[in-house]
Amino acid sequence: MSKVPELFGSMVFNDTVMKERLPKDTYKALKKTVQDGKTLDITVANVVANAMKDWALEKGVTHFTHWFQPMTGVTAEKHDSFLSPNGSEGTVIMEFSGKELIKGEPDASSFPSGGLRATFEARGYTAWDPTSYAFIKEGVLCIPTAFCSYGGEALDKKTPLLRSMEVVNTQALRILRLFGNTDVKRVITTVGPEQEYFLVDREQFKKRKDLVYTGRTLFGAKPPKGQELEDHYFGSIKPRVHAYMKDLDEELWKLGIQAKTEHNEVAPAQHELAPIFANTNIATDHNQLTMEMMQKVALRHGLACILHEKPFAGVNGSGKHNNWSISTNTGVNLLEPGKSPHDNAQFLLFLCAVIKAVDEHQDLLRISVASAGNDHRLGANEAPPAIVSMFLGDELTEILESIENGSSYDEKEKSEMVIGVDVLPHFPKDTTDRNRTSPFAFTGNKFEFRMLGSTVSIAGPNIVLNTIIADALDQFASRLETASDFKTEINAIIKETLKKHKRIIFNGNNYSDEWVQEAQKRGLLNLKSTADALPLFVSDKNIKLFTKHHIFTETEMRSRCEILLENYCKVLNIEALTMLDMVKKQILPAAYSYIKDVGETASAAKALSADIPCESETKLICKLSTLCGCLSKKAEVLDKALVDAKNEESDMVRCAHYYRDTVFAAMQELRVVADEIETLVGEKYWPYPTYGELLFGV
Repeated sequence: MSKVPELFGSMVFNDTVMKERLPKDTYKALKKTVQDGKTLDITVANVVANAMKDWALEKGVTHFTHWFQPMTGVTAEKHDSFLSPNGSEGTVIMEFSGKELIKGEPDASSFPSGGLRATFEARGYTAWDPTSYAFIKEGVLCIPTAFCSYGGEALDKKTPLLRSMEVVNTQALRILRLFGNTDVKRVITTVGPEQEYFLVDREQFKKRKDLVYTGRTLFGAKPPKGQELEDHYFGSIKPRVHAYMKDLDEELWKLGIQAKTEHNEVAPAQHELAPIFANTNIATDHNQLTMEMMQKVALRHGLACILHEKPFAGVNGSGKHNNWSISTNTGVNLLEPGKSPHDNAQFLLFLCAVIKAVDEHQDLLRISVASAGNDHRLGANEAPPAIVSMFLGDELTEILESIENGSSYDEKEKSEMVIGVDVLPHFPKDTTDRNRTSPFAFTGNKFEFRMLGSTVSIAGPNIVLNTIIADALDQFASRLETASDFKTEINAIIKETLKKHKRIIFNGNNYSDEWVQEAQKRGLLNLKSTADALPLFVSDKNIKLFTKHHIFTETEMRSRCEILLENYCKVLNIEALTMLDMVKKQILPAAYSYIKDVGETASAAKALSADIPCESETKLICKLSTLCGCLSKKAEVLDKALVDAKNEESDMVRCAHYYRDTVFAAMQELRVVADEIETLVGEKYWPYPTYGELLFGV
């Protein structure tokens, strides 16, 4: 570990490696292709492919894959060897062509397509994304790619993400040019996603069907101790966990992932890993790799890494804080308040673009984090509510109010806030307390979007963030470009934006019931479940937004909505089936076995002496028998609900609401009874590890 700089990026075909291995002309041509976003010349691609192949062979690699991110939420890969016939019978050579680098052809019919592709329409394409470096993972050269259908429709998460980044670049440059920033050539969004996860003993994990099939515990009585002592958060890391974290860091560093911070989280067995900020596209690739490596490294240590948003009831679930910012190629953070009038006006204009975007597109931000798993977290006093709002802190909020009202910010100074003339008071990064309850919080020079669930690909939320903010910048730029007086128009835009959209700003406790009532008065959306949120994705407003900026076609949007609704229903269906399986094959047999033994114990006692009291045994048997009967009836209700769900499948919106209102409600009722039975049955009879064993077993 003393040679971390040598280890870091050792499995990445990065810029340093390319400079060393590519001819200067080829290197320059590749860089220009990346910067201009143009098609790569095949002659250049051939040289790059050969250099990439030689580098990989030196590291013992024999296969390559186009690594892509389909709509499953995980990554996909198909391995091909470098092996090619040599012409002479029985001999081979190792080859890799520019054509193979640039394009692949995986089967597109077996991935979720939302009706874009029929089963017999199998052809799909992967296209190299040269903005994200190739890397070696488990002895395979992985080439990050976009994935589309034969007809050109995007079937992945990377393609629309790249489109959204380009739109932000275009619209932000328009604003910067108006401020005279001609030296800026490119604007990029950057992200640092904090990843929460649970670690439990692998053998214990394997004994629970619910964890194996669904990633979360569907049953489980509350243990004597949970997180109430608050002794786990930032506590001393256990040796077994520390060894895991050390191993994980090394694997991530090899892949060029800048894993920076690791600590215990609030719940027992819960932890967090945070990387350094990266270009949004690369950060998305890295987060997908991070989740994969977390689970694979855990196996080496006899552990299971659980990424589900709510694996255990009664303790905090896991989220993923998406720290988002926007910067120039010259190193300027456009969300940095600055010290000069010029910088102040520019900062406030970008800030107002964010305020406007978040208020106008609350639905899209909620949709971007919607999933069956995340529904357990949002609004549960462990994560932000399903209501979208922004935290700016008292000082910045007061400054904005003074601008809106045309009043003085500092009563002692009596200085009127006129943007572009007077200096915005120096605004240090930590001018105010950090609001951990806010869904979307300004933290000095970035926004922390805290609603993401731990399993989600950050591509979706960042596609939305990039697009809605680019749209606001587009509107501002169009006004400023035609304004007769630049400064006057800036003032007008900022004041109008604040007056119209200030309802989205809330610096208080988002967990409180009072805020829910206040948000309703303000007219903010409260989309409590995924079934409520997802259908809004294809509203006229949202179709107009995404098609205007060429992020999605209307067809692509409708297909994605269909995929997400179907996934929601499938997840709940799998969970319900798993519950029924556990009830019938594990919980009821365990309870019956315990009842039988308790009854035999009581009978044996009576046989010894009629005077031996057996009221406790009788009472326990009666209670357990009643609960078992109740559990059987609840299981029948759930079973029938699943049968009836098939009648709703022709309309996925209606089906999603049915699963939420009927199936999930029946699941909850079933769990209550099963968990009570667990508290009564003897420990040796219980068929799977308890919460206490799982949460405190590492």
